[in-house]
Amino acid sequence: MANIISDETINYVGILAKLELDSGEKEQAKKDMGRMLDYIDKLNELDTEGVEPISHIFPASNVFREDEVVNGNGREDTLANVPERKDDCLAVPTTITG
Repeated sequence: MANIISDETINYVGILAKLELDSGEKEQAKKDMGRMLDYIDKLNELDTEGVEPISHIFPASNVFREDEVVNGNGREDTLANVPERKDDCLAVPTTITG
């Protein structure tokens, strides 16, 4: 293991994460963090020249397209079942609150 985590570092990370770790948990966390950093170092050995970074696993194209009406607004179908119409609207009784 090339990455050695110091006691000061694990204490600082514990403070940031608002964790209270006993000495055994601190030792285990130091080992785990060291292994994670070793793995990252291993990944950094990969040749990624010419590989485009991705921001999403699903293809997304033209996500800012213009809105297009495809089914219309259905006004006539909606108004066909109303009990009373006034012009092209639904007529409702007047409500007065006091």
